Amino acid sequence: MHKLGRGHRDKLQQFMVITGSSEKVALQALKTSDWNLEGAFDIFYSQPHFRTHTDTKRLEELFSRYRDPNTDMILVDGITLLCSDLQVDPQDIVMLVLSWHMKAVTMCEFSKQEFISGLQALGIDTLERFRERIQYMRSELSDEQKFRDIYNFAFGWAKEKGQKSLALDTAIGMWQLLFAEKQWPLVDDWCQFLQARHNKAISRDTWSQLLEFARSVDPELSNYDAEGAWPYLIDEFVEYLHEHGRIKKVDGWAKSGS
Repeated sequence: MHKLGRGHRDKLQQFMVITGSSEKVALQALKTSDWNLEGAFDIFYSQPHFRTHTDTKRLEELFSRYRDPNTDMILVDGITLLCSDLQVDPQDIVMLVLSWHMKAVTMCEFSKQEFISGLQALGIDTLERFRERIQYMRSELSDEQKFRDIYNFAFGWAKEKGQKSLALDTAIGMWQLLFAEKQWPLVDDWCQFLQARHNKAISRDTWSQLLEFARSVDPELSNYDAEGAWPYLIDEFVEYLHEHGRIKKVDGWAKSGS
């Protein structure tokens, strides 16, 4: 290994373990990113010359392993088998990240094109490489922009075909999955409010605005502006919290309740 400081050596080793790349490739990617680990991952996976060339025949074999016998698709049974092979729970958020990479149109379905193109983009053509990439895909959730992209992707991915809105139960499940990752303290209150007061499908606007609310308004709601441009549903949510003693208002501002 090159003569590097301990911090650089640790990053080099971590990069090689997660990507399965050679020391030479790892060193090149890290130097290109000025030793920013997340940046190096982005370079490695977005620039084909950094990745190991994928074997199309192996990709075809992988697809055949999981393909539904009656269609040219990977469906629920195939995804369950894939999760078993990868040693991840089907409900693990990393499967949402994988679907985002594959640009999958529908939850629990991968077309042949989605599956093969997604794995090629990730530099995967064997189960071993697939398992190696899991840690990287999980780490992408820590990137604010990627989390936003994955969050917005989830709406279209999870809704029923032909529907413009997302079924409430599905939306609640997705919010609990996503905000468990970001640890938004009000997610349970939000879900309870929807079940008690709204009980309707969720629009794309509500879906996207909630992420902005969770990011910009602190959990104590001390910086919530009642005159702001939030959708009525979010304003009603704040009123709901007030009514149930979760917060109290002082001089027009929402303050944390005791």
